[in-house]
Amino acid sequence: MPKKPLKITFFELEHWEKEYFSKHLKNCDMQFIGEHLNEINVNKIKNADAIGIFIYSAVNKKILDKLPNLKLIVTLSTGFDHIDLKECRKRKITVCNVPHYGENTVAEHTFALILNLTRMLHKAYERTIKGDFSIEGLRGIDLQGRILGVVGVGSIGQHVIRIAKGFEMKVIAYDKFKNLKLAKRLGFKYVNLDYLLKNSDIITLHVPYSKSTHHLIDKKAISKMKKGALIINTARGGIVETSALLEGMQSGKIGGAGLDVLEEECFIREEKQILSKHFLKECDLKTVLQNHILLKQDNVIITPHNAFNSWEALHRILDTIILNINSFLKKKPVNVVK
Repeated sequence: MPKKPLKITFFELEHWEKEYFSKHLKNCDMQFIGEHLNEINVNKIKNADAIGIFIYSAVNKKILDKLPNLKLIVTLSTGFDHIDLKECRKRKITVCNVPHYGENTVAEHTFALILNLTRMLHKAYERTIKGDFSIEGLRGIDLQGRILGVVGVGSIGQHVIRIAKGFEMKVIAYDKFKNLKLAKRLGFKYVNLDYLLKNSDIITLHVPYSKSTHHLIDKKAISKMKKGALIINTARGGIVETSALLEGMQSGKIGGAGLDVLEEECFIREEKQILSKHFLKECDLKTVLQNHILLKQDNVIITPHNAFNSWEALHRILDTIILNINSFLKKKPVNVVK
């Protein structure tokens, strides 16, 4: 008698993602629910063997109690703090994530921000669409020979360094864990954070957000920087203290900032989001106001947490999910969150 196909329900998918899974997971009995998993719609999938979720789907004890057949959770994210791992372990539910997908993608966006700032592309574009072709005030700087300070030499930081070397930049880096073989191979030098802050022309952040990195770039850190230094943040908003950055910009200490993330960035999306009962994150209104002031600075470029968003990166996420599901079915699970 043939095995029954895995009953899996995916949440929060775009139309093209549904089509992709339908094409590549024909060995599964799939269902799609457009919204995030919650205590109401979970009642529609009581017989599910597996669920595919994103970060807005909180999987807690109440949810798990309603899914007695659940054997597998695949999250379309690297992070997994929206899943109660302890409760999953008790129930012998396998949890798999997507550990890597956008390292080069985020690194390329980092340099998009750097090049926009150093060559004033945003200002030039605004002028030309108004029919103004003057170049006054648009003189930029070369990257060749400039010192790039990379904070965090993980997968993304390494890609940033590789790109920087292509521009013949000098690269110094700070990381708690030094890999001297890597430094030799990529041609950069490890330094302490103080040295990096004092000597870098451009500082780019690639560390995870934690208690130890909260406001890593604060008023004190900015006071140590070169006058006119550029700050790039494609990591997490809370790594940079917004008020300190704003003060540094207004005083001229900071020459410019390229930001793909902001503190309390939830408010920078659609205003109607605030009214939603599903809006779980509490935001600091003072920080929100400062973020809006940052938007008005002409030497700041802000993108909407979009550094990860390339077709290739998104396909890598889906391909990893397919691998996770098929490996689980073969009883050889991969990318298991422990």
